[in-house]
Amino acid sequence: MFDWLFSITTAVAETVTDPAAAELGEASPVAMLLTTMLPMLLIVVVFYFMMIRPQRKKDKKVKEMLNNLKAGDRICTIGGIYGTIKGFRDDSVVLSVGEKDMPMVIARWAIRNVEAVTIENDGEVLA
Repeated sequence: MFDWLFSITTAVAETVTDPAAAELGEASPVAMLLTTMLPMLLIVVVFYFMMIRPQRKKDKKVKEMLNNLKAGDRICTIGGIYGTIKGFRDDSVVLSVGEKDMPMVIARWAIRNVEAVTIENDGEVLA
């Protein structure tokens, strides 16, 4: 697994102890180490900008949305249940769901999004 690391250290040790290699114009140990580590460094940078940074932005937007919830908001849960927020508890939300406004308690993290449009349910328009 760490064979590449051992080969780097071996190559560096050989070039440092071999003065004939320096006379022949071979690369210095620093240059060899840089050419070996540069692709790995580029991979880390690409992963950061392609995966880590966008995920952090998305998490920030979700956290902001959850902090801005208020009573009366229409929401959709991660399970696909639409309801209206009636109140809050510690880390949970009380929803009214269905025609008879049945109360339902869900975790705050289980809210997918806040709906901006009205949703039709069984011929009745819910605002």
